[in-house]
Amino acid sequence: QLSFCTYSTAFNIVNGNASYNRRPFESILLGTGVIASTAFFGLFPRLLLMKSAMKNVFLRETLPAAILTQVSAMNVAASRSFEPVRGIEVMDKEGNVVGYSRKAGTKAVSDTATSRVVLFGTSAFIPEVFSHFFKKTPLFVRYPQSLWTLKLSCTILVMGLMVPVSFSMFPQIQRIQCSKLEQEIQSATEETELFYNRGV
Repeated sequence: QLSFCTYSTAFNIVNGNASYNRRPFESILLGTGVIASTAFFGLFPRLLLMKSAMKNVFLRETLPAAILTQVSAMNVAASRSFEPVRGIEVMDKEGNVVGYSRKAGTKAVSDTATSRVVLFGTSAFIPEVFSHFFKKTPLFVRYPQSLWTLKLSCTILVMGLMVPVSFSMFPQIQRIQCSKLEQEIQSATEETELFYNRGV
């Protein structure tokens, strides 16, 4: 869990919107806080599951996937939290910067979190469904250790298929109506539609 949170946090900070320069200590402090909090929120429900014997098998098997999905979205929102606060560059169609918009920053983080939910949620949920049905087959009774091979193979396959889907859900350069942005940006341009870089 800790290695997953560390990787996700570093990826989100490095591939966020680059409208402004972060000071190194800001990135280190932000990254450390995000890693600690998302690792805690990811591990705490699992520890509860281990202590309490949950009777509903389907819920017991799918709850870790739901937790991973929630932690992935929370990781994006926390590690890119400067974007909704400071704003990101919005540009006209020629690429000239009109201003910095907090509303565009909020939309960029929200869209990225949605794409991570789709990526990690699907990649965690589908192997659990296959495992649930595989446990009922005679092959599992004969070779119970084959479950981990199936889960790992299924996870790698689904994640490999979902990465391009997840990254293409929202375009890298997105459009936003000028009327949905801050008043100072609306008064700085006559364009009805502006653009911003969402980040990855």
